[in-house]
Amino acid sequence: MKVQTSPKKYIDLAKDVAKPIISKIGINNFKRIVKNFPELVLPWFAHSPLLSSIYYAFISSAFHREHYSVVYGKLKYAEELKLAKNSDFLLRRNIHRLEKGLLMRPRRDIFAKDYIEETVKSYKNALLANQNEVTTNSELQWAYDVLKQYFSIVGSEPIIDKARKIFFELAPLASNNQCVPYKRDLASSLTVDYEQFLALSYRRRSVRWYLQKPVPRDLIDNAIKAAALSPSACNRQPFEFRIFDEPELVQKVASIPMGTKGFNHNFPAIIVVVGKLRAYFSERDRHIIYIDASLASMSLMYAFESLGLSSCPIN
Repeated sequence: MKVQTSPKKYIDLAKDVAKPIISKIGINNFKRIVKNFPELVLPWFAHSPLLSSIYYAFISSAFHREHYSVVYGKLKYAEELKLAKNSDFLLRRNIHRLEKGLLMRPRRDIFAKDYIEETVKSYKNALLANQNEVTTNSELQWAYDVLKQYFSIVGSEPIIDKARKIFFELAPLASNNQCVPYKRDLASSLTVDYEQFLALSYRRRSVRWYLQKPVPRDLIDNAIKAAALSPSACNRQPFEFRIFDEPELVQKVASIPMGTKGFNHNFPAIIVVVGKLRAYFSERDRHIIYIDASLASMSLMYAFESLGLSSCPIN
């Protein structure tokens, strides 16, 4: 017969084992050993990936939050693929991959066979979900232009032909092919030269003391508009800026990260940059949220400086 053992019995057993050890070495030395135990056993667990995983599973909880976030992100990625309106991350990534194939020199006759079906399906879902906003949705326009160009030049192959048929059965969008590929305006001269940019770089510094004035929302919006143009891996844009400018909320949010003690009481506004792990299907991409969000944050801070607003990155 299986005997059920309560957690309390395990705790009592651990105490019974610990008592003679404590009495022999002293309570202070025992506490020191317990505190330093993870570091003391590191040499044994650093010999292999398996032992390292055991270390972080049972001895150190340092990665528990990341493990949870990555697993939850994978779950949301899988769930949102089924929701037409929330397929943006997959659609952006795959349209960007098609763009790269279109730009290749020499360009291959057959490419994107492995993902063209899911791309067309994702586009169709997004099109149906945004029927009332098709004419104003620049992302759908971009996807349409790229797919139309792709199917006009790619060779014949059963999987591609099937996807081509589905695409051309959908309602066409008005198009001038401006998105294939996106063309930079190099005709007009750049109004910002290197010396001016260097001066902006010198001017931008982390500022910790602010005038007690409300920050105009239109200036914040303008800075975010510039930040949104920052490079992003496969154009996923896996982040968002959350703005807080109500004094009570600013103080509540500013008290969360380390590094604000002593000066957060004078913040007129605070922006939280949230990276979304739901943008990725694989654990290998878990660090991209930090890279992409940091690229956008740097552009945001330069834009703030050009608008007469000082800023300070925290953590």
